[in-house]
Amino acid sequence: MAEKQSQTKTAGLKSCQPSSSSEVVEGPPRRIRVFDCRPENKQVSDEVVDASGKNLEEFLQDVSKVFSVGKKETYVLTTTDRRVIDDDIFDKLEHGITLQLLRTADQELPAPTQEHIKYVPHYYTLVQSGMYEYYASEGQKSLPYAFAELVDNSLSATAKREGHRIIDIRLLFDEGQGKHAVAVIDNGCGMTSKQLNNWAVYRLSKFNRDSSTLHSDHLGYVRPSPVPRSLNSDISFFGVGGKQAVFYIGQSARIITKPAASPDVHEFVMSKEDFERKEKNKEDIYCGVIRNRKPGDHAHIVAEDELFLQALIAEEDGKDSFTAVVITGIQSDHITYLKQYFHLWTRELAHIYHYYVHGIHGNELSQSSKDNYKQSDVDIQITLVEKAGKQPRSVNLRDVSTDMQTLYINSSAASFEFRVQAQGDATVEGLIRYHPFLYDRETYPQDPYTSIGPADEEDDECLVLNPEGRGKRPIFECFWNGRLIPYTTVSEFEWCARPKKAGALPAECYNRISGVLFTNDRFPVSTNKLTFMDLELQLRDKETIFTRVINGQDQRVKIQREFTSWLKECHEQYDKQIKFMGFQGVTSRSDVSTKRLQHPWARFSSIRWDGKTYKAGQHVKSLKTLPLLFGTIKEFLLYGDHEGDVFATGGYVQIALQPKELYDEVRTIPILKIDRQATTAAIKRNIEDELAKLPVKLKVTWPEGTPWSDCETRPVGTPLGPIQVEILNKKGEAISRLPMGGNAAGRKFLMELKVIWHSPKGDIQTNSHIGVHSAKWDYWFRKMENLNKLGKYTLHLQTILNESNSTTWAGKQLPFHSLSFALKEGDAETFSVGAISTPLQVGVPFSLSLELKDEFGHPAHPPPDLKPKLECSSLEVTHEGTAVSGTTFTIKGVRARGSVTNKVHTLKVVLEGLRHDSQSVQISMLPGLPHSLRVHPDEEKITVENRTAVGFKVEVLDESNNITTHSKLIVRSQVVGVPEVPMEAVDCSNTGMGQLMSKPLQLKNVRNEQLITVKFDLPNHQMVSCVERALRVLPSSCVCRVEVYRLEGQRDAPMLLMNLERIDWTAGDALGNLFYRLYDEGEREIPITPELAQKIKVNWSANMKGVDVAQGRLPPVCVPTLAVGEQFYQVAFKGQPSVETSFIIMPRPDEPELLKVNLKETSVRLGEVLPGNIYLELTDQYGNKTDALSAESVKTISVSAEGLDTSSLAIKWQESTQSVCVSGVRFMDCAPGQREVRFAWQRYEEFVRLRVNPGLPAKIIIQDGPEMPVQVLNGQGVDTPFVLQLCDEWDNPSPDQRVVIAVMSLSPQLKVKAEVMSQPVNSEGKATFTLTQITAPKGEYKLEFRGKMNSSGILAPTVLVNVLPDPCKPVKLAVDYDIGALLFAGGNFPVFTVTVYSEDGGAVRGVNPASMSMLLWKGPASGQQPPPEALTLKSCKAKKTEKQECLYFRDKVIPERAGKYTIQFVLSVDKTKAIWSKQHTISVVPSKTVKLAPEDPPATPVVSNNNVLANRTLVESLHLKIMDEYNNPAGEGCNGQVFVSVKSSSGCSQKDRPLFEGDSSRASYPLENGESLIKELALAENSPGRDGTEYILVFEADILELTPFELPFRFYNDVENQRQMSALSQKKDRLSLSIDVYNSLFDTNKQLITELKGRLQLAEGKEKQLKSELQKKGLASSLKDMSEIDAQISQRKAEMEQIKRQPRRVCSIPDPFRTSPDVLGKVAHLAKVEDDDAAKVISWHLLGDMDCVVTVTTVAARKIYDDTQGRQQVMPLETVFWKSNTRPLPHIRNGMNIFVPLGNPVFARDLLIYPQYADKCQMGGAEQDPVSHSADTARGPDPEQREVWRPAEQSPLHREAEGPRVWGPHPPRVPPGQQPRGAAAAVSCGAGEVPDGACGLRLPRAVPAEPGDAAEGAGAEGAEAGAPGHREETRQHSCPYPSQLRRQAAPFGTRTMPNAIKEGAYQTLQTARLR
Repeated sequence: MAEKQSQTKTAGLKSCQPSSSSEVVEGPPRRIRVFDCRPENKQVSDEVVDASGKNLEEFLQDVSKVFSVGKKETYVLTTTDRRVIDDDIFDKLEHGITLQLLRTADQELPAPTQEHIKYVPHYYTLVQSGMYEYYASEGQKSLPYAFAELVDNSLSATAKREGHRIIDIRLLFDEGQGKHAVAVIDNGCGMTSKQLNNWAVYRLSKFNRDSSTLHSDHLGYVRPSPVPRSLNSDISFFGVGGKQAVFYIGQSARIITKPAASPDVHEFVMSKEDFERKEKNKEDIYCGVIRNRKPGDHAHIVAEDELFLQALIAEEDGKDSFTAVVITGIQSDHITYLKQYFHLWTRELAHIYHYYVHGIHGNELSQSSKDNYKQSDVDIQITLVEKAGKQPRSVNLRDVSTDMQTLYINSSAASFEFRVQAQGDATVEGLIRYHPFLYDRETYPQDPYTSIGPADEEDDECLVLNPEGRGKRPIFECFWNGRLIPYTTVSEFEWCARPKKAGALPAECYNRISGVLFTNDRFPVSTNKLTFMDLELQLRDKETIFTRVINGQDQRVKIQREFTSWLKECHEQYDKQIKFMGFQGVTSRSDVSTKRLQHPWARFSSIRWDGKTYKAGQHVKSLKTLPLLFGTIKEFLLYGDHEGDVFATGGYVQIALQPKELYDEVRTIPILKIDRQATTAAIKRNIEDELAKLPVKLKVTWPEGTPWSDCETRPVGTPLGPIQVEILNKKGEAISRLPMGGNAAGRKFLMELKVIWHSPKGDIQTNSHIGVHSAKWDYWFRKMENLNKLGKYTLHLQTILNESNSTTWAGKQLPFHSLSFALKEGDAETFSVGAISTPLQVGVPFSLSLELKDEFGHPAHPPPDLKPKLECSSLEVTHEGTAVSGTTFTIKGVRARGSVTNKVHTLKVVLEGLRHDSQSVQISMLPGLPHSLRVHPDEEKITVENRTAVGFKVEVLDESNNITTHSKLIVRSQVVGVPEVPMEAVDCSNTGMGQLMSKPLQLKNVRNEQLITVKFDLPNHQMVSCVERALRVLPSSCVCRVEVYRLEGQRDAPMLLMNLERIDWTAGDALGNLFYRLYDEGEREIPITPELAQKIKVNWSANMKGVDVAQGRLPPVCVPTLAVGEQFYQVAFKGQPSVETSFIIMPRPDEPELLKVNLKETSVRLGEVLPGNIYLELTDQYGNKTDALSAESVKTISVSAEGLDTSSLAIKWQESTQSVCVSGVRFMDCAPGQREVRFAWQRYEEFVRLRVNPGLPAKIIIQDGPEMPVQVLNGQGVDTPFVLQLCDEWDNPSPDQRVVIAVMSLSPQLKVKAEVMSQPVNSEGKATFTLTQITAPKGEYKLEFRGKMNSSGILAPTVLVNVLPDPCKPVKLAVDYDIGALLFAGGNFPVFTVTVYSEDGGAVRGVNPASMSMLLWKGPASGQQPPPEALTLKSCKAKKTEKQECLYFRDKVIPERAGKYTIQFVLSVDKTKAIWSKQHTISVVPSKTVKLAPEDPPATPVVSNNNVLANRTLVESLHLKIMDEYNNPAGEGCNGQVFVSVKSSSGCSQKDRPLFEGDSSRASYPLENGESLIKELALAENSPGRDGTEYILVFEADILELTPFELPFRFYNDVENQRQMSALSQKKDRLSLSIDVYNSLFDTNKQLITELKGRLQLAEGKEKQLKSELQKKGLASSLKDMSEIDAQISQRKAEMEQIKRQPRRVCSIPDPFRTSPDVLGKVAHLAKVEDDDAAKVISWHLLGDMDCVVTVTTVAARKIYDDTQGRQQVMPLETVFWKSNTRPLPHIRNGMNIFVPLGNPVFARDLLIYPQYADKCQMGGAEQDPVSHSADTARGPDPEQREVWRPAEQSPLHREAEGPRVWGPHPPRVPPGQQPRGAAAAVSCGAGEVPDGACGLRLPRAVPAEPGDAAEGAGAEGAEAGAPGHREETRQHSCPYPSQLRRQAAPFGTRTMPNAIKEGAYQTLQTARLR
C-alpha cells in the first residue's frame, strides 16, 4: 500500500502543470540545498537551488534543469525526514533546509548525504547564566552523575516504547580496536534531523524546542499524566546536561540516530578539536553537518583509531529506531577510575535509577515480593571491554543489590506512606521505613562510603553493632521525577523528629527510621540535576499539607499522632531483645482474658537474657509477687506464630511451684519478674523445709480385740471391725489437715474405707465409708456384718482431701493401708430341684437333680444317709434309686402313670434331716407310646347304598387309654377283594385320630346287594393289632342315563337319537319336536320333577322354558347357514353324578342365488398381469357354493373394465374346485387409480374393484435442487437438497420402495458426504439428498445418482460439480522466528509468528487465538504429536504494527534447564481435528555464570578432633561446577583454581578457626572446563576450634565474579557428640528437603490463589458493568431475587421468540466467496433496505445482478473468474471510476422545483444500509449510479407507468475504459409481463427485519423498451413479489416526471455488459400503497 501511495504522489509530481492555486509569493531570499539521491547515481551530488519568490512548479522546473531530469522521468522530492513536498509543505520550507531527490519516497539512499545545521546557543544561556553550574562533587567522584545525564536522555527517548526499554553503556577500552571510547545506546524513538539539530543547541530546553521540520507541525510540550512515584521518564529537561556530560567525560561526541518513521540514519559529530579549528579559522563555531545515510553503512569510517565504530554501525541493521552517543577522547583519570572502581560507580548509578530499574516498590529481594509486583521494563546494561582475551566485565543495574535504596528496603520491617501537597500542583510522595533492633544489633544499613573499624576479638558475643542506628544522618533522600538528586537531603520534619521530652517510646526508635521523597517536576532542580533549588523551604511552608496514605487512599488525620502510633507498633512488634531458644511448638492460653490474644503462643525451652541463660527445669524465685513464688521453670511463652530461635522485647515464663507436694500448680508471670539475684541453694532449702510437714503413713487398731490378720480365711457371715485409724507425718505426729505455706489454714483430711470383693466377674465394692476426724477417736469405723459372698476380699483405707476427694497431692499418693482376706461356704440347710425337661410322657422314665445350699444360698455338700420321698395326688409315681455328685443329689428312674386329662401335676420331693426338707415342683404329662386302635362305628355289619360314603373314625391309644401322638403314625384302611375301591390312609401323627372312607363308594355293575370287608392297621407300628369291619352295599337310586328322541305327531312312533349319531339337514332350517327321559342304576325310569328338570342343560340354547323341560320337551335346534363342517349338540343332566348324551348335524346348501368372485390380489401395476387367478362360483342365499355351474357354462361368461387388455384374458373350467377360473387380467396405457371389473353369466353378475398402480420403475429425474452447475467450496456442502423422483416408463411417479438411490462420484478425486449416501425412496417415490461435504482438488467433476432395484439398475441423472478451494479452511501452519537467536535459560523466547494457510494458499484471517497453542517439551522430536507431558502456551494479541492475519507467541519464558527442547504448534479446528506444525528442535544454553555450586547438595559434615582421619574428613568427594542462576553448568572453557577456606557463623576469632591438613587455613583444587573435584578434604589433627560450634566451608573460584559455595559443618572435640550430631544433621537435611518441597507447593498454591483472585476481580467488574447496564435500562429496581430474575428472563425469551416468528425478508442466494481475501461478497448480501416497497422495486431491477461477486482488486476477481471457469459474474472495484456526484433530483434546478413530481422521489442510494464495507460499496455504486425512489402512501395508484431516464453524457470512466470491468455470463433479465424470481422475491418476505438484498451498486439492469411493456411487467412483479402466504395486492409503479424528460433506453441485450455498467443511470420509481 505504501508503494501505491508513493507511486501516486510521484506521478503527480512528474506531470505537474502550472497551477492557478500556487501563486508567486514575494519574500526574503530562500535557498534550498538539494541532494540528487536517485539510485542510478553511484555518488550523491548536491546543489543549492534558489527558491526565492517561486512556487512549487517553478522550483521543480529549476530542479529538473539543475539535475538534468528527463520529461518522462518520474521522481519525488522529500525532506530528510522523507516527507514528500507538495504545495503546502513547499510554502513552509525555511532558508537553508536540505531536500533529497529520490525515485520513490521509500527508496534506499545510494550514499550518505550531509545536512548543514546551526546550533547557536539559545538566549537562555544569558538569562540563566547565574545558576549553579556543573558538578559540585562534594568530595565525591562526579563521573557517575555525568553518565546519569546521558541515561536521562535515553529514558526520555524510550518512554513510549512498548516492551523492554534497553539502555546499553559500553566502555570500549580495547586499544586494539582504536582509541578509548564510551558509547551509550538505547532503543528509543530516535531523532529526526531537526530534533538532532535541537539537541546540539545549548540550553534549548524541551519547553522551547521546535522538533518538526515545519513550524506548522509544532505542537509544543505536553506534560505527562501523573504516575506513582512520578516515574514518567520526563527527565530530559534543560538542553544542558547531555552536552556538559559529553565534554566532561571526553573531548568529542558522535550522535548516531534513526527515527522510527524513517529508513535513514542521521549522524552528527561535535568535538573540542573542531571548535578550536573553527575559532582559529574564524569560522562559524556553531555550525555543522548532519550525515544522512542508510543503516549499516560505515564507508565514512576509515581512521584506524575509530575501527570500533564499524562494529557499532554494523549493529544498525534490523533496528526500527535507536540512538547512540559515542564519546571519544576520554580523560586518563576517568579511565583509571572507571576501571578500578567499576563496582562503586555502577552501584551509584543503580542508586540513582533504583526505581526506574526495579519499579515503584523497589528492589525487594524476597521471592514473594518479586512474584507479587510487576517487574520494570527498563534494562540498563553496563559493559567494560578491556584488552583482547580478557573477559569483559558486565553488570545489569537490576542485579546490583548493594545500593543504598536496596539496603534500606530489605533491612526494613514496616513502612509509613504519606503525601505532601505544596503550592499549585507540586506534589511529594513520601515513605518512611523502620529498621528494627535485631539479634543484639541495629539493622539500619551503613553508608557504603563509610568504613567501620574491626571489632575487638575478645568482645562479649552480645556486642551491639551500630549502636546509634541512623545517628546524625538525615532521614530523607530526594528523588525528582523518579531519579535521585544526590546532593539534596531532608534531615527531618517536625512531626517525625525525636521529641525533646522523654515519652513512653524509647528515644532510639527515632534513629531506626529512613525515608525517601518522590517529587514531581514542579520543584525546580539545578541544570545538572545534583541539587534541588528550594525543596526543603517549600516543604516547611505553613501552607504545605501532610496526609497519610493507606492502601493508596489519603487519610486526613493528624500526621504526628499517626506517625507516633506507627512507630510504637513497630517497636513492640519488630524490635528483638530477649533471645528465645529451643522452639517447642505453638499453644493457646485460656487464662488470657482477651480472646484474640489467646492464640498463638510459641513455646520455648530456654532464653538468653543479659548474658545469662535460663532453661526449663531450673529453680527460680519470683520478684515483686504476692506471695513470693519458688519453683522450677516449665517453659517460656512468646505471643505470635514463631519458629526456631527468635528475639523479642518480652514474654512470659511458666513456673511449676515447689514443693510440688504442697503447691501442685503452675503460675505464669512476666519474664521480667524473675529474681535474677536468688541462688539455687536458698531456693532448695526453702523447698525442703516445706516437705517435712507432709503426711507419710497410717496407724490401724482394733478396739474390740478382734483383729484380722492378712490373708486369713473365715466362713461367710463373720463380722469385720470396729476399726480406728490415725494419720502420721515424718515426725510421727498425728495430723488431720494438710499443711500449707505461710499462715494459711490447711485443707482437712478424710479417711475413706472400702471393702472390695474379688468376684469371678471382676472387683465389686461391697462397703464404702468416709470417716471424719474427731478429737477423741481420730478416724472410727463400725462393725461390718454384710460379708456373705464367697471368695477373696481386700480392705482398703485411703487418705483423701476434704474438698476435692483427691487421693494424691502434688503428684504423690497420700498415705493408705490395705488388708487381704477370704470367705468360704457353710453347712447344708436347704435344697432346690433342678430343671426337668418337660413335658413328660406316661410310662417313660426320667431323673430328678437336687442342689443343696447353706444359709446364704451357697452350694453345700449333702449329709450322709439321705433318703428321698416322691408324692403326687393325680399320678402313680415310682423311682429306682439315688446318686451323689459334689453338691448335687440325683433321684434316678422316676416313672409316672395315669390319665393326662389335666396337663399340669404337682410332684412333692421330701429330704428328711434338713432344716427345710421339702420342695414341690410342677410337671407336665403327655400320652405315652401307641398301644392299640379304636374304630367307630363299632357294629359288626354296616349297610350302605352305592355311590354314597360310609365314614369310619379311628383313634390311637397308649397303655393308659389316652389318645396319643407319634411320628409316622399313619392308619390305613383297605376293602378286601374289591380292587376298584382304592386303599385309603390318614396321618394321625399330630392329633392321634382321623377319618377314613369319607368318599362315596364307586362299585361297578351293582345291580343287586353285595357284602364286602374293610381292614384297619398301623403299618409302621407292628406291635399294634389290626381291626376289621363288614359292609352291605345296595344299588344307587340316582339318575344314571339320559335318552333323547323326536316325535313328529301323537300317532307317530318316536325316533330315538342315539349317542353321537350323525344327521344331514338343510342349512338355515330348524330341527324340532325333541324330547328326553331319565333312568337310575337299576334301569328304572325316574319320573321328571321340577327339581330334576332344572338340572337339564343343552349346548344350543341358553334359555329354555321351564314348563316344557318339566314335561320332557327340548328346544328346537337351528341349523347354521354355512354348509361347512359338522355341528355338535349335547343334552346333559347336571346332577350327582352328571350324565349326558349328544348328536351331530351336517348342514347342506340351498338353491343358487348369487354369482361370487374370488381373487387374491386387489392391485396391479400398469403393464403387468394381475397375480393369481380369479374364481367364479354360484352360491345360495347364505353364500354356500352350489353345483349349478359346469364346463358348458364357460362359453357364456363375460369380463369387462376400462383400460382392460382383453387380448390376454383366459376363462377356463377347473374340475378340481368345480369353479370357473379367469386369468390374464392386465391394464395398459391409462392413468393409475381405481378400476371396476364386471363378471356376468346368464342373469347373474358381479363387480370387483381393482387398484391400478404405476408401472415398474424405469427412470429417475431431478425434481428440485440447486442451480446447475453446482459450485461449492472444497470441504463444504450444498445447502439446497437434491429432490429425486422415481418414475415408470409413462412418467408416472412410481413409489416402489424397493428402489434404492445412491449418490456417488464418477472421479476418484471427488469425495462426497451426504446426510444419507443411499436410501430407498419414500412412499411418494421421492428421495432427498443433502450434500454436507464435497472434497476434491480444484476443478470440475461429475456426480451421479444411481438407482437400483434388486440387482438391476435404473436410469439416473448426472450432475456437474465445480469445486473451488476454500479460503477459510486451514490446512497448514507456517512458523517464523529468529533461528539464530541464542536461547538463554530463564530468558524469553524470540517472537514466534504462526501463519495459518488455507487451501487457496492465502492466509486465513479471523483465527481464534484461543484455538492456537504452542507445545514445549524437553527432548528430541517425537513424531507427529508431542508427548503428554508437553507444556501448553497460548498466543498473544497482535500489535497494531504487526500482521493481523498472523498469531504471535511473545514473551514466552525459556525453560530454566539447559538442553535440547522441541517446539510444536497446533491449531484446534474442532473437538476431533487439529492441524500440527513441524516440530522445531531448539537448544537452551545456560545463562550468565553466577555461582560455584554442586549439582546435588551434600550432607552437612560433622567432624571431631581426634587422630582418626575418617572422623576429621570434611568432604570425601564433592563435584563443583560453575553454574548459572538456574543451576545449569555454564563454565565451559573456564579454567583456574578453587580455594577452600573456613569461616565462622558465630563471629569467633581467627585463632579459633579449624585448619586443614598441613595446618593450612586455605586449600586449593584445579578448576578445569568449569568443573572441580574436591576429594579427601580433612582437618588437621589437633586442629583449633570450639567444641559444638558451627563453621562454614567457603569454596571460591579465582575467575569471574562468582558467588562462592558455602557448606556448614559442626566441630566437636569428642567422637560421641560427633555421632549424635551427625545423625541429627542427616535428619535436618531430610527435613530441609521436605521444607523445600512444601515451599514449592505453597508457592504454587499462592500462584493459583492469585490467579483465582484475579478472575474474581474480573467477575466482580463484569457484575458491576451488568448492574450498570441494567440500571440504564430501568431493570435493576425490579430484580431483587432469583424469582424476579427468572421471570424477567422468561419474559425476554418469550419476546425474542415472538420476534423470531414474525415474517421477515431473507436472502437465499449462497455466497461461498465472501470470506476470501479482497472479496466483499455477492450483491444480494452487501446492502439492506428497510422499507418493503423499496426493497421489492430495487430487487426487481437488480434481479439479474444479485449473483454478481464484488471484489476489491482485479486479482481477486480474476481468481474467482478462473476458478469458476467463467460461470461466475465478478466485478473489481478498482476498475470503477470514482467521482463525487452531487447532482440534484431531476425536478430540482438551482435549489428550486421546476415541476411537481408524483409522490416523494428520493435517491435509491439514500435507502441502502451497508452492514459492512460501507466506503467501498458507496464508491462502487451509490455515488456513480443514483436511483430515485418515489413513495406516496397518501395517494392511490397512478395509471402512468415507470420508465428509466438516462443522460446522454458519458462519464470519464466510460471514455477511458479499455476493456471489460465485469466478467462472467450475463444473467437473463425478466421479460415484460413475467413475475420476478429468485433474489427479487427472496428479499421481499416480510417487514420484520432489514433485508439482506437490494444493493445500490452500479450494475446493468433490464429496461423495458416501451412504456406499455413497463407497466405490464411492473404490475405482474408487484403482485408476485411477496413471500408465500403473505397477501399483497397488485402494485403499479409509475414515473413521477413529465414525458418530456423521459428518454427511451435501448434494451439490455443490445449493448455489452461493460458499457451498461459504466453508463450513468438516473432512475425514478414510485410505489403505490397496498389497496
